[in-house]
Amino acid sequence: MPTNPKVLIFDIDSTLYTCPEYAHEQIDAQVRHFAKLNHLSADGARNMIADYRRKWAKDHDGKKISLGNLLRSFGVSIETSIEWRKTLFDPADYLKRDEKLIETLKNLSKKFYLICVTNNPVEPARKTLDVIGISDLIPVIVGLDTCMASKPSKKILDRAVKEASDALGRQVDYSECVSVGDRFDIDLSLAISLGMGGVLVNGVEDVWQLEDVLS
Repeated sequence: MPTNPKVLIFDIDSTLYTCPEYAHEQIDAQVRHFAKLNHLSADGARNMIADYRRKWAKDHDGKKISLGNLLRSFGVSIETSIEWRKTLFDPADYLKRDEKLIETLKNLSKKFYLICVTNNPVEPARKTLDVIGISDLIPVIVGLDTCMASKPSKKILDRAVKEASDALGRQVDYSECVSVGDRFDIDLSLAISLGMGGVLVNGVEDVWQLEDVLS
């Protein structure tokens, strides 16, 4: 952890809420849509994706690959992924306002600049923050359509640092940032290699304890 962190960079899905059903639906809705467009059964597409993940992990020391980067290998561009993610699922169908998270982030915002980075486009990501009640506490979201790149990507972290620098009126260093997320390979590994701190969570229940962790 940095000795004097000033910026908290939050992942959103399965970090700022805990809802396995919605986390699963965001992936599966895209897989089902891919199956439909390619005249495959839903199970056939699921198996294809799972096989690719297993092979990719085997070839990359067990690391995980994001769905956006995976779909690119099947000919689905980032631009197409963005449109799918805007239309195929709605957070309001699964999530609700989280008063405990609101209070936690209000307290954290007194000490840190808060920003979100996500592999969803900004529009559905903002809808998620609206539903759980924290949108006004996180003015900037760096999404899939911000840099046209999917995590883990240095472009995304560089953009988050730039946004924080602009907001704070000075250049922010990597060593002043802490990345908070639920997937080490996707959310933390690159951030830590750049000199950021990292906090691995299993869901929003861990984020509720973040004040104690950072103190």
